[in-house]
Amino acid sequence: MRTFESLLNEGAVILEDAGIKEARLDAWLLLEYKTGKSRAYYFAHRDERMPEELTAEYLSLCMQRAGHIPLQHLTHQAFFMGYEFYVNEHVLIPRQDTETLAEEALRLLRKVKDPNILDMCTGSGCILLSLLAELPGCKGTGADISADALSVASENAKRLGVSDRALLVESDTFSGDYFQEKSGKHPPQYDMLISNPPYIPTAEIGGLMEEVRLHDPLMALDGHEDGLFFYRTITNQGKEYIRPRGWLLYEIGSSQGEAVAGILKTEGFERIAVIKDLAGHDRVVAGQKP
Repeated sequence: MRTFESLLNEGAVILEDAGIKEARLDAWLLLEYKTGKSRAYYFAHRDERMPEELTAEYLSLCMQRAGHIPLQHLTHQAFFMGYEFYVNEHVLIPRQDTETLAEEALRLLRKVKDPNILDMCTGSGCILLSLLAELPGCKGTGADISADALSVASENAKRLGVSDRALLVESDTFSGDYFQEKSGKHPPQYDMLISNPPYIPTAEIGGLMEEVRLHDPLMALDGHEDGLFFYRTITNQGKEYIRPRGWLLYEIGSSQGEAVAGILKTEGFERIAVIKDLAGHDRVVAGQKP
């Protein structure tokens, strides 16, 4: 039988040999997931013998990670804004960069009494549901083209205890039944439309790291020829769903700030701002409806 320590070392070697960045950290996270034991427990019991069945399951996870399957797809755990989310292959893994978008949304929404928000391309629901968890008087709608993604978002809404304030609808931007039935003279009005849409130009997808290119859903990545298709579509069609003085917020690629800001300006938005993430890269574009 392997010890706790030798099993961790074996897992780390498997990942190092496969060229996995932060191999030892990933090996530990997989071991923590499999055993349910903390680092403190590990350091106090590193000579503890591991059951053969657990050993086999752990090494199997390490081999899958060595094949560049994302860690989060193996553990089904991702963290965003301090909350734990369930994830699988049907949704993008929540990323720290996107917290810049959620934090800017919180800053603006805290000034609004009982806000109502629309999250277009909601995926796992991490943006919408984090906002609902942070703002008890807030309610929101999450829309996505993928029924599988919406199932993930529904599970996360239950886990965060916000299902009663989250409406999840299947829709290809605004073409779904929910929006078509409500369009025209009296569309629903939101204090904020927020979106992290697909924004990678089609030609660039082949150059992405394996974890993203092979395992993230393509429809959540592909922003069509120039990466700006969904910004144009959502801005043009979505403005009728934003109440006067309401906000439109986007996550963007680091080189897209000027272009997306120009789209908002063309569609009549005011107080347009490009906001940087913690690394100093353009990450969010915000604009207010007159």
